[in-house]
Amino acid sequence: MQFGFGIGPDTSWMRKELTDLGVEELTTPEEVDQAMKQHGKGTMLLVINSVCGCAAGNARPGLKIALEKSPHKPDHLATVFAGQDKEATAHARDYFSDYPPSSPAFAYFVNGEVKAMIPRHRIEGRTSEEVAQDLLMVFDAFADKKEAEAE
Repeated sequence: MQFGFGIGPDTSWMRKELTDLGVEELTTPEEVDQAMKQHGKGTMLLVINSVCGCAAGNARPGLKIALEKSPHKPDHLATVFAGQDKEATAHARDYFSDYPPSSPAFAYFVNGEVKAMIPRHRIEGRTSEEVAQDLLMVFDAFADKKEAEAE
């Protein structure tokens, strides 16, 4: 059962879809800061998770496909849950405040700086394969820069 009396929807399965892929859940502003500091070097994909149908049908499955196909995975994967972990999500958005709030969405960081955003309008109404292609394009685009900086 996904709905309990007086407690709203059970989102544990929505979270588990990401944590099963190795995505670290950030549920507090402090955890967001710690992840940004700890993973300030290299690449990080931040998933802004959501209870909406496009998160379940397109975003989370698209990420799974991209991670299975890509030779250039981000060094770190993290997630905040919009509408659930509100303070953590609001604080995470401070790290890419030039972009309007959007969920679901993906923010891609290189050395602590947001370099690419895939907002809801690039997720909603598209297939999980199309979302995966966007993610693969981002992973590939910054793989060369990451490898060049490592040399």
